Amino acid sequence: MLLNGVVLAVNYALIALGITLIFSIMNILNFAHGQMFMIGGFVVYYFYGLFGVNYFAGLVAVVVVLGLVGWCFEAFFFRRMRKMATREENAMLLAVGTALLLENLALTFFGEKQRGVPPVVSGVFRIGDAFLPAGRLLVMVLALVLIIGLLLFVQYTKLGRALRALAQDREVTYLMGVNVDRVAALGFALGAALAGLAGGLLITVFGINSGVGTVYSIKAFIMIMIGGAGIVPGAILGAVVLGFAEAIGYALLPGSITYLLIFVGLIVFLLFRPQGLMGKPWG
Repeated sequence: MLLNGVVLAVNYALIALGITLIFSIMNILNFAHGQMFMIGGFVVYYFYGLFGVNYFAGLVAVVVVLGLVGWCFEAFFFRRMRKMATREENAMLLAVGTALLLENLALTFFGEKQRGVPPVVSGVFRIGDAFLPAGRLLVMVLALVLIIGLLLFVQYTKLGRALRALAQDREVTYLMGVNVDRVAALGFALGAALAGLAGGLLITVFGINSGVGTVYSIKAFIMIMIGGAGIVPGAILGAVVLGFAEAIGYALLPGSITYLLIFVGLIVFLLFRPQGLMGKPWG
């Protein structure tokens, strides 16, 4: 249970960090985040599972494809909406519309069938009394490397500083001479790529289908509500909480009871801490 919790937590952290990045720089909850996860899984399925391309080359393709999707969404949809809309509800409705668009396109092109890929590596490692398949260990290590790489990128690079500045104050970032439109598009692309990479990793464990996007969007929202919206450490903490809750729940409880208890627990938690574990009371 603990090993499964770690594997889920580090992969869920990729999803949570992606949606947190988009929310912090644009103040938009990307309802299509789970659908981007789903597309990433299908990219790996076609590149690695169907065409036999190297798995890591498939992950590079995920970054390119989802980065382009994220950039297009920001440049052609959300940027125009942000400049013309007068109500915050417009952004939410646009985000829901993009989620429905991606999901229905996936159903049209990919169908409803569950897809999987061959194991990337073989073997099993024994850790105490637990057995960890090499494939899950690979997924965990790759996700952890990506998380560390993202945190270092945001903290120490010029573009990362621009992203942090944009998240803190858009107007002041304009005054500092930053090309805000370009930085916002790159941030949206990076968030989409992180979701796609999580899909490309987890397809080796759970498989993928066209309807899975909504499930992972809900999980992403749960994580940021637990940790606090727009807060990077909070996103990671929320991923850890959800990953271990899911792993322990599925091991000890019947099927759907696990998420019933997770949702009930989330409702009770939000009654007492609506800003999340690491959020401030004022937002």
